[in-house]
Amino acid sequence: MSTLFLRTLREDPSEAEVASHKLLLRAGYIRRAAPGIYSWLPLGLRVLAKVEAVVREEMERSGSQEVHFPALLPREPYEATGRWEEYGPNLFRLADRKGTDMLLAPTHEEMFTLLVKDLYSSYKDLPLSLFQIQTKYRDEARPRAGLLRGREFIMKDAYSFDIDDAGLEASYETQREAYIRIFDRLGLEYVIVAATSGAMGGSRSEEFLAPTAIGEDTYVRSPGGYAANVEAVTTPVPDAVPFDDAPAAHVEDTPDTPTIDTLVAAANARYPRADREWTAADTLKNVVIAATNPAGERGVLVVGVPGDRDVDLTRLEAALAPATVEPATDDDLKAHPELVKGYIGPGVLGPQARPEGVEFLSEDDATIPYMLDPRIVPGTRWITGANEHGKHVFDLVAGRDFVGDGTIEAAEVRAGDPAPDGSGPLELARGVEIGHIFQLGRKYAEALDLKVLDVNGKQQVVTMGSYGIGVTRVLALLAELNHDELGLTWPAHVAPVQVHVVATGKDQDVFDAALGLAEGLESAGVEVLYDDRPKVSPGVKFKDAELIGAPFILVAGRGLAEGLVELKTRATGESENIPVTDAGAEVARRVAAALEG
Repeated sequence: MSTLFLRTLREDPSEAEVASHKLLLRAGYIRRAAPGIYSWLPLGLRVLAKVEAVVREEMERSGSQEVHFPALLPREPYEATGRWEEYGPNLFRLADRKGTDMLLAPTHEEMFTLLVKDLYSSYKDLPLSLFQIQTKYRDEARPRAGLLRGREFIMKDAYSFDIDDAGLEASYETQREAYIRIFDRLGLEYVIVAATSGAMGGSRSEEFLAPTAIGEDTYVRSPGGYAANVEAVTTPVPDAVPFDDAPAAHVEDTPDTPTIDTLVAAANARYPRADREWTAADTLKNVVIAATNPAGERGVLVVGVPGDRDVDLTRLEAALAPATVEPATDDDLKAHPELVKGYIGPGVLGPQARPEGVEFLSEDDATIPYMLDPRIVPGTRWITGANEHGKHVFDLVAGRDFVGDGTIEAAEVRAGDPAPDGSGPLELARGVEIGHIFQLGRKYAEALDLKVLDVNGKQQVVTMGSYGIGVTRVLALLAELNHDELGLTWPAHVAPVQVHVVATGKDQDVFDAALGLAEGLESAGVEVLYDDRPKVSPGVKFKDAELIGAPFILVAGRGLAEGLVELKTRATGESENIPVTDAGAEVARRVAAALEG
């Protein structure tokens, strides 16, 4: 340690929010270069290399071959697939000295596709799987949590190439099994959930989520085994309700009721029901949303949901990808005076507001798109806005009095909602995405003309799969899950070293004994960090050792007079004295056991 490029910190950095961010900075594994961008120091690189080694070994075991692409790429392939625009502001765009448009790659689908197109031309060359471990760049609006959400990060991305859908299904399962082995070896708890593909495109999609309270992703699971990212949850659609006996819709005065709560209170006070009280679930909430496409064009739509639920912008954005969404602003509403804030109803929206003969999305259609929650089925009755201040319409019947332009999965998912597959009530949890696998299909192959000759000698578009692991995110998550109030507590298989040898005291005999232990362990194949600093107090050395987090701390100090050294197991805090003559063999044995475990 006297020559190791390392400076530990006693206090948490002000910008650090979560434990992994604080401890990786304090223990000298990384240093901040800019928001969401970090330099890697020697200890950090050692851990990173071990995580990468597990990923690399299992990818090669699955039959995938490693390649490596540049991070700086030309515009044209991404323009051909539409992602030059689709990525929007998340894409780092730049120009070279000649004015040629370039980008820093967020992912490499296009380059993998073009490489295979360049070299392969026959079905006999397939199936094929290629992978790389490479730095990626995304211009996150709000980088946070250190390595968990950065603007520069290391990712393993793999791609499979098959002649048909059956081949893609087989390749997908092979990669899925490889991911299970990777995360099992790394000692991570994970849940495999159904997911959406988003801007990546494709059909079948699953995420590997590590459950943790600091996770940005919400997922659901049921007692019967259903699991999905919240964006991918579909709503069980109720049966239509007969409405032959429904009274005609009628507008009533409801002054000062711009919110669902005030509306429900007024309805119960002024227009009480005979059978029960009105609730928020009886109201139809119409939420105005501003959507911006990748070209920067902004427009509004209205989403109708039961009044006891809010619109989940994450779910809505997944449904409208690659557009981005946000609540409409006052300026958006000013552009549509027909939308009376707090009293919006279907009368000015969608098909019922459209002139007869005018189709949705035609050039003559000036109405606002109106999308409904799947629960709003024909025959359901609602209280909703009458498009006039202080007035609401009662007994408005879906299918009779109004319809939408379609349905959309945008309402919040709540604990207790039924699972789409009927396997019981849903519970909600938080997690960090550590892996994502997609069946891309032919989207990129068609856009970039990747074809091979099939068995009949005809040109056939290749079908692809995409498989990603956030390598630096996995490292951060391992730190997040393996620490205590003193510092990091790395598992042996990813720790920068397995044993931290500490020499305490001023006598040369102590340093000689500690050096002998360190050299003996190294000769036995154990990775060692030796704290040989002569003028550093034992207290500081102990704090550094606990902060750095090697699985075992071996202390040579006052006990040497009795022929003893102290062995601490970092994760448990257990400490014991063992004979110095047996220390090398005993510690090596424990390291071997920890690596096997």
